[in-house]
Amino acid sequence: MPNAFASLMLVCWPIVVWRLFLVLPQGRALIWSLLGAYLLLPPPPAKFDFPLMPPLDKSSLPHLAIFLVVVLVLKAKPKLIPESQLAKWLVVIFIFSPILTVMTNGEPLIFSEQYIRGLHFQDAIAQPINQFITLIGFLMARHYLQTREDQRDLLIALLIAGLVYTVPILIELRLSPQINNWVYGYYQHLFSQTIRGGGYRPMVFLYHGIWVAYFMLVCLLAALAIWRGDTQQSRIKYLVAAAYLVVILVLCKTLAMLFYAGVAGLMIVMLPTAAQLRIAVVLAAVACVYPVLKSADLVPADAILAQAREISPERASSLAFRFENEDILAERAFEKPLFGWGIWGRNHLHDPTTGLITSVSDGYWVIVLGVWGWVGYVAQFGLLSLPIFLLWRHLGKARSDVRTQFVRKATYTMRGGAHVDTSVTRVEVSPYVGPLALMLGINLIDLLPNATLTPMTWVISGMLLGHAEMLARRRHENQISPQTEIPEPQKRRTIL
Repeated sequence: MPNAFASLMLVCWPIVVWRLFLVLPQGRALIWSLLGAYLLLPPPPAKFDFPLMPPLDKSSLPHLAIFLVVVLVLKAKPKLIPESQLAKWLVVIFIFSPILTVMTNGEPLIFSEQYIRGLHFQDAIAQPINQFITLIGFLMARHYLQTREDQRDLLIALLIAGLVYTVPILIELRLSPQINNWVYGYYQHLFSQTIRGGGYRPMVFLYHGIWVAYFMLVCLLAALAIWRGDTQQSRIKYLVAAAYLVVILVLCKTLAMLFYAGVAGLMIVMLPTAAQLRIAVVLAAVACVYPVLKSADLVPADAILAQAREISPERASSLAFRFENEDILAERAFEKPLFGWGIWGRNHLHDPTTGLITSVSDGYWVIVLGVWGWVGYVAQFGLLSLPIFLLWRHLGKARSDVRTQFVRKATYTMRGGAHVDTSVTRVEVSPYVGPLALMLGINLIDLLPNATLTPMTWVISGMLLGHAEMLARRRHENQISPQTEIPEPQKRRTIL
């Protein structure tokens, strides 16, 4: 069980958030408040559980603290409502659809020796509050982190945090994952799952070794993104940092993250922003429609397992176990397709006698589908994916504006007029947008086999949404109306 120091850290973190917002710009304070909490606070089961409130742990407590500090203490008025109409509807559905889940799950699940209660009125109050708290980082990032400089701040913060985090990672690689036990008095996961390849997978203060490997992946991609987008002559240091993080990522012994690093790293280094956005769109689209592909038997599970067996029979066995449980839980979810089964483990399969859970949920997609149904799935994955689609659409419109500008100039010149600048002011896309979109797209894909949804996932998505809305505003302000008439050139006059 968590010791007193774990509770003390949770109690003190709102004070840390308050101090960060006093001494740093609001965007940077937001980044470090969430990133620091994610990396340093004790993982579940350390939490505070109050009536009619969601459990306050390392994920929810920092979000709530940020909201209270910004709104009540600093008296700021951030615009939390998105400008995009689709984003507004997705936010509303994400927050309030659990009420319908509660209304359709009032019946208990009864077994021979025990039962799981149905959902009650207090759940209809607590769950929307929980959903709103989950979105605070997303909505705050959308407001405070819109510009190219903000994006660079986030990438720099990820790189610095990643480099610092390699110190406890190296300690656990040598001594086994014990730091959380030493500091907070408990072990956060099964020790057997940390043993791999004749060594250990580090966990530090995160939930599992996969989370640590994923964080190292994000930090590596951040280093490459800064190197690609920065204009400083000393940017070679970012390549050195990236090389060091590659070594750490290899030592984390998670094959999927190594694959993501190789593919995404090459894309960030070699491809232009437009190509990076197109690939991110494909990744986001696959994540959004994955349940449909799964139910239509269009996911090549056998081929994936065959490739995994060639690499490692142990990894193939683990992947086969995931696919098997994924099928079981998906079948369970489709029994209540619209609003799901709700909380308290009702989305799982249970032993008919003892009521103990007999299924294992690894992929985040099947968790969301089983708990909140299709409505909740579309709202959550739609919110995470929408910024990528908006940025891709903006890039297409920007190219269309350039073509229209060229035609208008050419037409006016052919009509014999003097040169008049009728151009549309171009709104440049940040060079960090493509790498951030790729990072988000890869995270969405990793949510299919794993549950690596972190507070920084929401921050990146909110940041990209804010940037897309900023570009849309600037484009609207700079755009020449289609009804604007090009002035007729003056007729030539001959003076004798």
